[in-house]
Amino acid sequence: MPHTLCVSQASAARPRPHDADSLLRVAVAVFNERGYDGARMTDLAQAAGITKSAIYHHVRSKEELLRLGLERALGGIFAVLEEPAAREGPAILRLRHVLRRTTEVLVAELPYVTLLLRVRGNTATERWALEQRRTFDARVAALVAEAADDGALRSDVDPRLATRLLFGMVNSIVEWHRPGPGRAAAPIAAAVEALAVDGLSRRA
Repeated sequence: MPHTLCVSQASAARPRPHDADSLLRVAVAVFNERGYDGARMTDLAQAAGITKSAIYHHVRSKEELLRLGLERALGGIFAVLEEPAAREGPAILRLRHVLRRTTEVLVAELPYVTLLLRVRGNTATERWALEQRRTFDARVAALVAEAADDGALRSDVDPRLATRLLFGMVNSIVEWHRPGPGRAAAPIAAAVEALAVDGLSRRA
């Protein structure tokens, strides 16, 4: 059973226990609001309604919370590349799948992906996350190049540039999308797939 964090009597009238997952959600929200560098452990404790010592029951440092949040985001997007539809079949269909599913993951894990997209490389954990993003981009660029070699995509756009532009569009979702009724991921993912692939498709 997961450990729970005890709420200090001074911070809440009724106990509001936290487990590791709920603490991480609070921490990521604070990081996104204040910036990782600007967030203090005191801010995290206040937002969670617990003491700082209760936070240290689960993690050793603020940077460990950052690492956990980034791992969740990166785990989601890298898992897309391992799905059967991303590994089998014509390159153009695999690219469509990766774009659609990456968009769905972004919407489903919005706070965590937002955190990933805002890291600047000021800590070892942030530099690790940036390197992971470059690895992901390289794998997608290789897929774009393969689709172009197959004649399915236009060949006059550099695959690395195309990948940056594609994911510039995908990543911009974190700036305007707000979860709620009638705001499902599927229509957004379908629009991204259509605009991106149709725009890169080879003209007859």
